[in-house]
Amino acid sequence: MKTRILAAMLVLPLAISTAYAQEVSDGPTVKISGFGTGALTATNTDDAEFARANQASGARKDARTGVDSNLGLQADITINSWLSLTGQGLVRKDAVDEYGAEATLAFAKAKVTDELSVRVGRLGSPIFLISEYRNVGYANTFIRPPQEMYSQVPFNGTDGIDAIWQHGFGPTSVTAQLSFGTNKNDIVGGQSMRLKKLTSVNLVAEYGPFTARLGHTQGRATLDGSPTLEGLYTSLRAAGTGYRLPVLNQLASDLELKDKKASFTSLGLAVDWNNFIGQSEFAKRRTDGFLADTTSWYVMGGYRIGKFTPYYTHAKVSIDSNVTNTVPGACPAGYPAACRATLAALSAGVNSMRTSGGGEQSTNSIGLRWDVYRSVDLKVQIDRVSPKNGRGLLINATPGFSRDITVGTVAVDFIF
Repeated sequence: MKTRILAAMLVLPLAISTAYAQEVSDGPTVKISGFGTGALTATNTDDAEFARANQASGARKDARTGVDSNLGLQADITINSWLSLTGQGLVRKDAVDEYGAEATLAFAKAKVTDELSVRVGRLGSPIFLISEYRNVGYANTFIRPPQEMYSQVPFNGTDGIDAIWQHGFGPTSVTAQLSFGTNKNDIVGGQSMRLKKLTSVNLVAEYGPFTARLGHTQGRATLDGSPTLEGLYTSLRAAGTGYRLPVLNQLASDLELKDKKASFTSLGLAVDWNNFIGQSEFAKRRTDGFLADTTSWYVMGGYRIGKFTPYYTHAKVSIDSNVTNTVPGACPAGYPAACRATLAALSAGVNSMRTSGGGEQSTNSIGLRWDVYRSVDLKVQIDRVSPKNGRGLLINATPGFSRDITVGTVAVDFIF
């Protein structure tokens, strides 16, 4: 289905572009552009895999292309002085262990005034400092946005409407964005995350070489399609009713991610002054249900030396709080012997669930960007990933895995 949507979205602008090959001053104009990254990523272990958020598999000792490689195509159609259409498709590995296509942008934009515009359709979610171009490797200094921050909200788009207001206050340019919508995102393991009543407020101020951003997104989240989690909820409720332990029924309700409140608040700052570049974000995620409340942040600094830019990044994510495992450690006197074994199994299941949303870790990264050509760069990056209390954000790890790993990546980014 996603492939058909993408094909239709891309063929239509190309057809229009052909029809209007002779540019007419009072008619529609079409601009086709694109971006991509070809990368090889490898680690120093086969006991766990390094991957981006929502990938089913990642890199081990053998170098793989699927972690950081992608290809995007965008069509911008200007209908007249106040109306335009935008469509973007992206090919990458996401949710399943194969390359797939998705429509990341598909919206109509109406220019209401010189300062106010309204967009309707599939929009980029204004969640992070670089939300609009997080998948465009050439637009970023590092090879990938820090996982500790950008894995906290892995979806890219919102289906809905937004309003964008831009105004200059002397030398300072201010952009305010308010959006409403919904989202359904396929995630690893055949599951899907539904988000409704999404409301986002995004404020950006630019002054000379400085850019500051403050954003807040909130909505209601539901996780579908997980037999393991559904089985745990059912078992908790059955044991709670059967053994007359209402604490288990309440725990099932607390853990279940069904129409639960979720929010993400972030603050970002970027500077591009002479040859120095810097970028940092700080965020808080709050979610009712089994997903942990987290604090995440990173800081990146680099310095241009001709066509070369060495850079360093430090990133960290910490768990602030989680649903407490209230499964009793023992059964009341007189209960059947099977009760104790049942509670032990339920407690283990709850503990596993509470860490399934990703854990704590930090990463130190060093890298070098070489601007080979005006639209092509070559990057080399080495990451030292340090999980805490388990596997951190690493995936497909062997039982009990908890140690630092080294990740190496070589990438070529391009735009056209």
